[in-house]
Amino acid sequence: MSHQLTAEEIQRYSRHLTLREVGLSGQEQLKASRVLLVGAGGLGAPMALYLAAVGVGTLGVVDFDVVEHSNLQRQVVHGTRDIGRLKVESLQDTLREINPNVQVEVHKVRLTAENVEELFERYDVIADGSDNFETRYLVNDAAFFAHKPLVSASLFQFQGQLTVFHPHAGGPCYRCLYSAPPPASLVPT
Repeated sequence: MSHQLTAEEIQRYSRHLTLREVGLSGQEQLKASRVLLVGAGGLGAPMALYLAAVGVGTLGVVDFDVVEHSNLQRQVVHGTRDIGRLKVESLQDTLREINPNVQVEVHKVRLTAENVEELFERYDVIADGSDNFETRYLVNDAAFFAHKPLVSASLFQFQGQLTVFHPHAGGPCYRCLYSAPPPASLVPT
């Protein structure tokens, strides 16, 4: 697969191409990249929009959940017509409209210890938009052992955080900072 930009992509990404920090080489690197997004909900939805818009070449999405009416005010890739559909399918349709140059690979499964290694091996970067500690720790551990950088995001009401964990490049991992999940009684809804 060629990572050279087409004429349409040069026009689409023209603003990036003028940035010294991105340029043609950087945009071609984005096109060659493979990112796996864990979760297509409140965090995963906007992450997916921006990753597709900037031209990540392949975006994998792992989610097993369906779109519910209560998702629509915060999960911006889904619409009323998507209620009852798998989130990954709704997300894939939206991303094709945003940027048809991005290959979207949907994984209609719950991420588990049994499938995480196989899913992670095909991607360069893991982006965690999950909404529970069990998945967050599973994602961290799998990314650590696979030597993959992990972009981790979380939200609580009106507060959010985004962190890049890449212990094999000298930084800590999620578990390095938070050795164990908090007791269930302390986890906010």
